[in-house]
Amino acid sequence: MQPILDIQHIGKRYNIAHQSGSYLSMRERISQLFTREKTTKEEFWALKDVSFSVMPGESIGIIGRNGAGKSTLLKILSKITPPTTGKIISRGRIASLLEVGTGFHTELSGRENIFFNGSLLGMKHAEIKNKFDEIVDFSGVEKFLDTPLKHYSSGMQLRLAFAVAAFLEPEILIIDEVLAVGDAEFQKKCMGKMEDVSKSGRTILFVSHHMAAVRKLCSKAILLKNGQVDAYGNTEEISDYYLRQGLSSQTEKNFTQEEQKGESIILKRAAVYAKGQTPHDPIKTSDEVVFEFDFTNTLHNQNIDLTIDLFDQTGVHVSHFGMVCSEDEKLPNGIYRTTGVFPGHILNTNRYNISVMFGLNQSQVLVKENEILSFDIVDDIANRGKNFARFPGIIHPVCKWKTTHL
Repeated sequence: MQPILDIQHIGKRYNIAHQSGSYLSMRERISQLFTREKTTKEEFWALKDVSFSVMPGESIGIIGRNGAGKSTLLKILSKITPPTTGKIISRGRIASLLEVGTGFHTELSGRENIFFNGSLLGMKHAEIKNKFDEIVDFSGVEKFLDTPLKHYSSGMQLRLAFAVAAFLEPEILIIDEVLAVGDAEFQKKCMGKMEDVSKSGRTILFVSHHMAAVRKLCSKAILLKNGQVDAYGNTEEISDYYLRQGLSSQTEKNFTQEEQKGESIILKRAAVYAKGQTPHDPIKTSDEVVFEFDFTNTLHNQNIDLTIDLFDQTGVHVSHFGMVCSEDEKLPNGIYRTTGVFPGHILNTNRYNISVMFGLNQSQVLVKENEILSFDIVDDIANRGKNFARFPGIIHPVCKWKTTHL
């Protein structure tokens, strides 16, 4: 089977002009309109020697930090801008959703733009007419269908643009992080529709900084770094590699005097470790996880609460738990250590971040620290093999099983 997209040694060069001398005011700029200024030009490669192939029906996530070249790559694939070097072989119709309003005409109505944009995507009038009702229903702009697009909000334009691109059934659907413009309900609808598109055998290229969405939708991922392909492969492995770049876990932190926040409660130390171990030892899936905090309390005989929020490395909120002091547990002034134990056989293999908050009487926040610690949960069975290096899902419980003969 041939690839539906074959990207061969793509490069994109821009020339950046630099003006010599200091910054000029508007008055100075006007006075020097007819004088020759000394400028220098610098070559900048937004993309350099990018090569990969996409098979029919694959969903590919394109990830990387800002400035890595993701949007430039999509514009080249969408034929908005030509590459400086290399070539692209496409064996299917491409529909792109890169920016709000791309391919739309602001003076035309929503109804007219559906046919206008569909024709730009290479669709025949009969095809567009056949999908017209589904596009209108999904976009939710039925009341404004005969209103000029210039009167639409950016969210309405986005809904209409996505509906046209998704429902007119191109072989290749290219989507940038433009979905971030929509509200939560619409984003959920879009993700559901993209899953349907993928299951129908069409190809999706999806750029996003939201790793949970990339993992859910895409089977493979491309990591761009400084305009080049840094890694390409299984989405779980590539996203893990990306999220851990330049980051190391921090299982213990002692706060300096300058870092200590709060007046009533002063946090002095935080640590996370496997029960019976130290913060320097690995934490396995079977281990009970200990959260430990040292703090100074300057309030006398008050109900001090502690709350922990646990997030995985993609930002998914895994758990919210903590300690609430009862009436007979009021703390006098002093230095304290509070310890909580999280059950074993719950957390899956992953990296986790924790945020902590001390409060008073479950209502008043005294001190809050975000992403105070990070730790890794590793597989309890060391010889399980590479294919089991990371399990899917958030939790990894051990269930009791019993098999009887019927």
